[in-house]
Amino acid sequence: MLNLRSLFLGLLFTTLYLPISAFAAKIFITNYPSEASAKVFVTKYPSEANCIVYETQYSSDSDPGVWFYTKYKSEARATIYYTQYQSEADLVVYYTKYKSDARCRY
Repeated sequence: MLNLRSLFLGLLFTTLYLPISAFAAKIFITNYPSEASAKVFVTKYPSEANCIVYETQYSSDSDPGVWFYTKYKSEARATIYYTQYQSEADLVVYYTKYKSDARCRY
């Protein structure tokens, strides 16, 4: 039997982390969980994270795990909502200071 949650998470990871083009994953942050394509929890520990994310100021960065935040939802590849509870999250991320550490564990 097909697990829809696993399928959704697989598609989400593919959308956010595979370099489909030569640009960073453009992310829009929403205040409404119903608008989000994923609920994200930020952890303090890289060992707990599904993905280690590097935040960039340049949309031209093209490495996996590199996120560029956009002001406009229409420009975004994914819309995320930050949750305070890990149990609600579809994706657990850890933010790194080093671009070379960015990666995703499936």
